[in-house]
Amino acid sequence: MTTLTEQQPKEAITWPAHLELIAAILSGALILTAWISGKYGLETLSVPLYITAFFIGGFAKAKEGIEDTINDKELNVEMLMVFAAIGAAFIGYWAEGAVLIFIFALSGALESYTLNKSHKEISALMELQPEEAWLLQEDGTAIKVATSSLMVGSILLVKPGERVPVDGNITFGVSSIDMSAVNGESIPVTKEIGDELFAGTVNLSGAIQIKMTKPSSETLFQKIITLVQSAQSEKSPSQQFIERFEGTYVKAVIIMVLIMMVVPHYLFGWDWMTTLYRAIVLLVVASPCALVASIMPATLAAVSNGAKKGVLFKGGVHLEHLGSLKAIAFDKTGTLTNGKPIVTDFYVRDGADPDATLTILASIESQSNHPLAVAITKYAVNKGITLDRNLHIKDVPGHGIRAIIDTQEFLVGNPRFVGKELTEEFQQGVALSLADEGKTIIFMRDDKGIIAAAALRDSLRPEAIEAITQLKKSGILTIMLTGDNEKTAAAIAKQAGLDSYVAECLPEMKVHHLKRLLIDYKNVGMVGDGINDAPALATATSGIAMGEGTDVALETADIVLMQNDLRRISYAIKLSRKMQRIVKQNVLFSISIILVLIVSNFLQVVDLPLGVIGHEGSTILVILNGLRMLNHIE
Repeated sequence: MTTLTEQQPKEAITWPAHLELIAAILSGALILTAWISGKYGLETLSVPLYITAFFIGGFAKAKEGIEDTINDKELNVEMLMVFAAIGAAFIGYWAEGAVLIFIFALSGALESYTLNKSHKEISALMELQPEEAWLLQEDGTAIKVATSSLMVGSILLVKPGERVPVDGNITFGVSSIDMSAVNGESIPVTKEIGDELFAGTVNLSGAIQIKMTKPSSETLFQKIITLVQSAQSEKSPSQQFIERFEGTYVKAVIIMVLIMMVVPHYLFGWDWMTTLYRAIVLLVVASPCALVASIMPATLAAVSNGAKKGVLFKGGVHLEHLGSLKAIAFDKTGTLTNGKPIVTDFYVRDGADPDATLTILASIESQSNHPLAVAITKYAVNKGITLDRNLHIKDVPGHGIRAIIDTQEFLVGNPRFVGKELTEEFQQGVALSLADEGKTIIFMRDDKGIIAAAALRDSLRPEAIEAITQLKKSGILTIMLTGDNEKTAAAIAKQAGLDSYVAECLPEMKVHHLKRLLIDYKNVGMVGDGINDAPALATATSGIAMGEGTDVALETADIVLMQNDLRRISYAIKLSRKMQRIVKQNVLFSISIILVLIVSNFLQVVDLPLGVIGHEGSTILVILNGLRMLNHIE
């Protein structure tokens, strides 16, 4: 039974499949010619033609069966078919044996062809990866070189219409970039100096220059290819069980056939020819081809479907586990939220000039790269404030910034740093109401007390509420594990519609809470994006990482959301559950067909050609049923 479990170059898959199909068709033509010859009494011509059909049609399958038997030291279904064909010829059923070889070869060729469809996503991805790039010389000229020869720090020219060859940052130019190869999003994104670009994306408009930041073997695009390749080669638990079961089953069939060759003659009075014939039919119809093909095509098709939707599975085992989840835990920052806080409120002391005060605050914060400081700086710039960057400041880690402006000292930071009592009294206690809304407040103090307060909040991802709703409809409990304080956690949990939350969670506490969830629900997912989420991602039944997350999170997770769209989790779960339904359908159908054919053979109501058609037809049907996983799931 042919199963493609490792990614191969497109040509390496396509041509053998075509040759196998050509051999099968040629074998069929020889069988037809032999049958016509026999009908007109030309037995001396028909038998050699049947023998030729045997060799041409059965060579590929026989070779595969013998090689696999030697390598695995286990008999397989290919060997059962070879034995059946030889047995039919031995008792003089040349036509039946040849038809068996023909249909087996034809079904094998069709199976290879259909299985190749599940590899189209990875083939398409590999074709999108540029092999050459324009390297800029010191004199400004550009030469075309192999991408693999480039070094980190190289300056490259990317012309309009070309694909970005490596991961890097723009050093010159502005352009619209088609990011669909990386995140599946069809709407182009404008990128300018300092912005990050990924290999495989397309430069749509202006010529740009980029500085290479990662080796070509470590680009995000290459990681996507590697993830899909590993997913296609890693087998699910169900597939592993079927393959272990195959060897034992084949031995059982051989024993049954040997018994069938003798016992019915003495027990039921069958003549020897009938007994041998029925034993050979049993050898055909009891072969587990359809059962072996019940899982792998469906799994590969589901992996390809997920890749097309921006959901990368690291293996069939993770795809299978996903459909069994009973609860999912979420990190907050960068997962449920955008991870980029924005200023929602700005208050100043009575009598103070708002613009002048904001200028001082933003000028001080512009000296820091803390996410909150960046947000305040951006807020001021958007209001047209001109910043003074020539300030004398001192960073106080964990608290804030101390600045001296014209001999006057300013403190910018949290309540503990500027004075908790002063912050509670500022503007009639506005800080308390802002905190109740889940907002973080940065205060600025001068020699007269608190002069300003900026409230910030990390905004919820636009799709988060819909994603949580979808998961709850699927019967999955949703929990948030966050390091934020109780009030912020409560506000975000309520806004997102989560079932529960745990605040002030350190990385080791996230692992502790996940282990408790695993005891209660057995199958639990974890969604995160940061280094601090990696232990929890590894602990969960299914670790799900955001595509824009850290390398550690991406490496640790079992599933990656390339589009950072939380709704894809629900899609992936539906994909997994549908795959499990299809696998169950295939297994039940294939076992039922085998039992019906075995009983029919014993009752002598099915002949060898009909047995072959029933056996191989069921194999093709389960493969085609599995390939339904390539379709979009509502």
